[in-house]
Amino acid sequence: MNYPDSVQFLYALGNEIKSAKLGLERIRAVLEALGNPERAFRVVHVAGTNGKGSTCAMIEAGLRAAGVRTGLFTSPHLIEPTERIQIDGIPVSPADFERAFNVVHETAEKLELDCHPTYFETVTAMAFWLFREKVVDTAVIEVGLGGRLDSTNVVEPVLTVITPIDFDHEAYLGHTIEAIASEKAGILKPGIPAVFAPQRPEAVKILDARAAELHVPVTRTEEFEIRDLHIDARGSRFSGIVCPLAGEHQEDNAVTAALALRVLGVSTDGIADARWPGRIEHVSPNPDIILDGAHNPAGARALARYLERFYGNRRIWLVYGAMRDKAIDEVAGVLFPVAAELVLTAPNTSRALRPEALAEFAGRGHIEPTVEAAIDYARTHVADEDVIVITGSLFVVGEARKLFLTTTGGRWQ
Repeated sequence: MNYPDSVQFLYALGNEIKSAKLGLERIRAVLEALGNPERAFRVVHVAGTNGKGSTCAMIEAGLRAAGVRTGLFTSPHLIEPTERIQIDGIPVSPADFERAFNVVHETAEKLELDCHPTYFETVTAMAFWLFREKVVDTAVIEVGLGGRLDSTNVVEPVLTVITPIDFDHEAYLGHTIEAIASEKAGILKPGIPAVFAPQRPEAVKILDARAAELHVPVTRTEEFEIRDLHIDARGSRFSGIVCPLAGEHQEDNAVTAALALRVLGVSTDGIADARWPGRIEHVSPNPDIILDGAHNPAGARALARYLERFYGNRRIWLVYGAMRDKAIDEVAGVLFPVAAELVLTAPNTSRALRPEALAEFAGRGHIEPTVEAAIDYARTHVADEDVIVITGSLFVVGEARKLFLTTTGGRWQ
């Protein structure tokens, strides 16, 4: 199959969350048939609810700056599936993606499994195959869902990292922090060092018990001394670390990444080069336009704190769309009060919540049928000193980011 056909085939396998089949049997069978490519490079394995992607990006940037040939596997993508698999900080080409898909797909077909590997299982195997072929030294691997039964949990890591645990995907991971933490703790391996980000007390109890059981040496972010803190709307500096990602919550993510790099014996200087699109990302100065993929309560709280701190004296236009399976009351309940104006919309996916339902919840708001129309409406009515924030779902952010890249010739205005 060519690249467009391979992408369509993956989409036809179903939504990677809704169609998830947690378990390691299929992925292990496919990887064994491929010669176990996941054993060809060192792995830093990262789980958690919030901050996984940002932390992965900063760890990868630090390793790359130190001269390490890196792989990075994250999800979901914003615009193209190639974003999920990066080598030395660059997404793989459509040609490489196509080639990896065909190898994994044909291998799976020959195995005559009970069903084809899922979207996420297939792309996981593709990433491992490409990392081996491109002679990656160290790959930073983000867990897709949970940890214990996630298809990435076939690796033999040199380091595991667990970012803050909160509520998300409860239907799959459990309805308590303890249950969710138990799934995340499933990536811990006997004797392999781990870095733990700040956690709720309920999560600390679970993680510490599992770490003790497996004799895991743990480094905690609470042990890191933050000195000379300076934070602004574009990032922060502290203790000799430059964090280029915006938001107070990114301080914790940067500390987590810095401690991971120290455990690996690598300088933290490269964190300054990290990029993580769609997370408090500024894409236009006049007016200020910010993209953020806040889609769960913790992400919403982080975005609200950021807006109140740096834009509290300015009129905020919130362009918002969401998925039906998200905690809308909690997310919107945090973000809507921050907004002077609401523009409600829906991304182009069958999982999207109708904007009319959002308007009914909010008791206000202007409705537009598409993300593009919603952005156009906000830009038409906004004053120069106002701020437009596009959020609620990574699907919304992905569509918006593609529009801005298209209209600015691949460069932000």
